[in-house]
Amino acid sequence: MITVKKAAVLGAGTMGAQIAAHLANAGIPTLLLDIVPHDDAGDRNRIARAGYEGAKKSKPAAFFTSDLASLVTIGNFDDDLAKLKDCDLIIEAVVENLEIKRQLYEKVEQHRRPGSVIASNTSGIPLKHLAEGRSEDFRAHFLGMHFFNPPRYMHLVELIRTEWTKPEVSCSMFGFLDERLGKGVVVAKDRPNFIANRIGTFGALVTIHAMIEDGYSIEEVDKITGPAAGRPKTATFRTFDLVGLDVLAHVVKNLGENLPEDPERAMFAMPEFVGKMIERGLLGNKTKAGFYKRQKGEGGKREILTLDVATLDYRPAQKVKLPALEMAKNIEDTAERIKALTWAKDRVGAFLWKTLARTLCYTADRIPEITDTVVEIDRAMQWGFNWELGPFEVWDAIGVEKSVAKLKEEGKTVPANVQKMLDSGAKSFYKQENGQRFYFDFSSAKYVPASDSPGTVVLKSLKDRAGVI
Repeated sequence: MITVKKAAVLGAGTMGAQIAAHLANAGIPTLLLDIVPHDDAGDRNRIARAGYEGAKKSKPAAFFTSDLASLVTIGNFDDDLAKLKDCDLIIEAVVENLEIKRQLYEKVEQHRRPGSVIASNTSGIPLKHLAEGRSEDFRAHFLGMHFFNPPRYMHLVELIRTEWTKPEVSCSMFGFLDERLGKGVVVAKDRPNFIANRIGTFGALVTIHAMIEDGYSIEEVDKITGPAAGRPKTATFRTFDLVGLDVLAHVVKNLGENLPEDPERAMFAMPEFVGKMIERGLLGNKTKAGFYKRQKGEGGKREILTLDVATLDYRPAQKVKLPALEMAKNIEDTAERIKALTWAKDRVGAFLWKTLARTLCYTADRIPEITDTVVEIDRAMQWGFNWELGPFEVWDAIGVEKSVAKLKEEGKTVPANVQKMLDSGAKSFYKQENGQRFYFDFSSAKYVPASDSPGTVVLKSLKDRAGVI
């Protein structure tokens, strides 16, 4: 068992600095390092200091309390790497560039203590490429630890082993992330962009294409794909503005380049109008203009403008009135609401069916490529993207048999995993028996208990099983 008494974070950008802050929240003294400024004008720690100060001022707050910031010590890669010998966990969070990361690892290897864990916060570079050429001890203690932004608040951490990672190392880090940092840990395979960003990006691109093909407005899409469908208030396009179109483009490019065998590879390309937005600097909230733009109108009153994707000009935001959405307001249960909306005989139902059908089929075909079970994918999307229901829970909600029948009517291919499940006599991905939840395991073709996280008690499950809390 590896005990983390001291940690280091390499890279003091937004993610690195806030990961360091969250380690401090857990009472762990943490070293935060970055490069020496090129001009070297006196303060060699200026870049790390800027990240540290940014974390102290961030909103929402990165630190539980202001005094915890004293647990973070700053430094730089030239003067302070020798201090890594005292660290049990080293998390790399530098720019997403393979060569830069590999060069840093070469320096880290000269100073780290054998047996210390090295983790990369990469969001998409294959771990095997990062670890190639390193020593046996380095590779045995190396893994992916992908936090979501902001690290204190986003529950998900994707844990990725390589072929060289010792099982006891990944087990220890799973426990550390779960129990010490309070994270929801999902085990992903070493595939480009892992689970949440792979599925989330595909679904987002399907949504954009459906909007263009069928003449929906940005406002309509956000109304359909927001809380009504069990998604966050930021829905689709406000989420893009929040993340940044440049970040989205980077993820899409990474997937397009690194998935040559993916049958849906053509989807991983930025739509032409989004490329033009990026050229014009319309990147979202960071440039104060993206799919939406806020400005002061008459009398200083704030008004929201929406991008016209055909002209790339802004127009006043339009109110959306769709009968199915009005009807769905009265349905409190998320699963029942999604079912009603998906089968609605109007623009809402048509859009949801078109986008869900393609995304759900793609997701089912990714098992066992990106992870082994439906549970990991559902948790990744709930914890990383704040979906109320994961993809397979949504599929259960709209009805697996009914949707498969419609896919066949439309001449679409049903995922082999799903057809295998139906052929076995199972009708859903999840089922509930005696207060216990089970999921259908594709590899064994049978239902398996969906265990709760160690140390967690689900009161409803306990009541259903025992009758008493």
